[in-house]
Amino acid sequence: MPRYLSHQEFVHIVLVVVLVATTRALYAHEGPDPVAHWSFTSRAVGDGKVAARIGPDAKLSGRTRVVTDELGESLHFSGWKSACLIAEDLNEVGEVLPDQAITLSAWVTIEKRQAWGGIIGTFQDNGNAETGWVLGYSNENFYVGLASEGADDGDGMMTYLQGETAYELGRWYHVVAVYDGAKLCLFVNGKLDGESDRQSGGILYPESAPFMIGAYRDDNENILHQGRIREVSIYDLAAKEAWVRQQFEHHQKLTSVIAIQETSQQQFVVKPYLQFGTRTSMTFMWQTSQPGSSVLHYGETAECSQMIEIDEAKSIHTVKLTGLKPETQYFYRVETLGPDGSGIYSDGYTFCTAVLEETPFAFAVISDTQGNPKVSGQISKLAWAQRPSFALHAGDLVDTGTVDSHWTQHFFPGMEELICRVPFYPVLGNHEQNAKNYFDYMSLPDPEYYYQFKYGNAHFFMIDTNRNVGPESEQYRWLDEQLATSDSIWKFVCHHHPLYSSDENDFGDLWQTNQSSRGDLRVRPLASLYEKHNVDLVWNGHIHSYERTWPVRDGKAQEDGAPIYIIAGGGGGGLETPGPVRSFFQNHVRRDHHYVMVHVNGRTLEFRAYTVDDRLFDTFRLEKKSQR
Repeated sequence: MPRYLSHQEFVHIVLVVVLVATTRALYAHEGPDPVAHWSFTSRAVGDGKVAARIGPDAKLSGRTRVVTDELGESLHFSGWKSACLIAEDLNEVGEVLPDQAITLSAWVTIEKRQAWGGIIGTFQDNGNAETGWVLGYSNENFYVGLASEGADDGDGMMTYLQGETAYELGRWYHVVAVYDGAKLCLFVNGKLDGESDRQSGGILYPESAPFMIGAYRDDNENILHQGRIREVSIYDLAAKEAWVRQQFEHHQKLTSVIAIQETSQQQFVVKPYLQFGTRTSMTFMWQTSQPGSSVLHYGETAECSQMIEIDEAKSIHTVKLTGLKPETQYFYRVETLGPDGSGIYSDGYTFCTAVLEETPFAFAVISDTQGNPKVSGQISKLAWAQRPSFALHAGDLVDTGTVDSHWTQHFFPGMEELICRVPFYPVLGNHEQNAKNYFDYMSLPDPEYYYQFKYGNAHFFMIDTNRNVGPESEQYRWLDEQLATSDSIWKFVCHHHPLYSSDENDFGDLWQTNQSSRGDLRVRPLASLYEKHNVDLVWNGHIHSYERTWPVRDGKAQEDGAPIYIIAGGGGGGLETPGPVRSFFQNHVRRDHHYVMVHVNGRTLEFRAYTVDDRLFDTFRLEKKSQR
């Protein structure tokens, strides 16, 4: 006989069916399932790590913390050593790395504009070695970079797909990148923001690379995110546009929230750097996000047991340290204390005071770094590797001197590795526009736009050729007097605009006519001073290439016994090309990013010029048998 259900059993079954149906409805979706998902809540973040919902846990370092806004929690990256490391090597977590198609999804805010900001990525982007993928942002827009086996340039280079949406600082954005094996798409807040078909086939990964959230990092770059990240997901399928839109709509209210970091938290805007070192003094500068007192810790050991404190609250800090020993290594670190007692502390660094006249020394020459921290950062790294005593910069430090971010996001981050350890001596270029920023960030002898200094047995004269330098000008008369009284073995002059140049079109288009001044005629009168006072080398920039002249006197090339003019304008600006016909003064030209090292030992000078790949491409030697 059939068994009939009791009323209680029937109700129970109905409830189960309803529950299953409801659960399926809640979890049904049209889109991929994640292979990795990190949600940055207080439940997930603790003990220096982020517990993943799916996939590998991530390790936290630096100043990161969970913060709360009106719609939930997120992880704040301060930009000061703050990072989220999924793996030091992608091979450790290969199971979460899609190989044919990929979807990346993140909710993020940005508090600092950067040329190469990173949200999540694992890649190498070093010269021609471009593999992996990265989701990030530039100074204005979001981007995705990806390399595949079928790149249309045939060499596996990454495509950087730049979006069109201009983000606002502190506002939440949903950023999604999708690659289906044939097309790369970028979505911002549920809408298609860019697409490219330059990549196809399987995703091409590097042999080894770090796997990061909140950083643009490979073997030679580590650019840290400053802002908030709410969640990040990775999928091994290509999401449909409808799914992207649906995911955005789930949390669309976030876009109305401005999640700017609390104003009370102090940060470095510009990390410590050195200015105008002498045998007995050094000047230290840095910038913080909030005004505060300046504290310099220093000493002859890494303990930095001595201290100078300046109580005046400032954002740009300047501390001059005097009473030091000549040619002596010191250690230093800085801190800034806010009105509430909170502080920010730098790493520890070293520096060395200037050498005595009989001691050999070396210095680096760089110019026209402009808005290219990627190149200037590489040059800074390579120059520092040669341990120069100091650096000269022949102008155009930035693209636009009146724009704060060109200093804080381009020049100082690019030059950081060098100028935190050795002082640099700049001159104004035309791109500085005589801006207040230049004079705020530099600490040089009055009037600052021209000055002189001695190092070892050499005398350096720094001139501003954006101003008048003709025979009746203040700078011309000053330079004449200073050169006449100098008793140093070596005399060097540095200014931005070149007296002699073989450039193709800056002084007359040599592809259209044979008429060219082959140099800046406005500054050419300075040649008479250099010849009169036996100047050895004149350093220039302005032209974004390299050129070394023969010795030149009275407008003619000489074998020796006359000033040599060197353009070292390869610090990062867009490269320029020499004209089609060789100039009478031309000895060596090269179209390449580069830096120069000069080594001085008594009456011997050795000169070497290197590419951004650290290849030596020009060298010469000067010897002074007796005073001229």
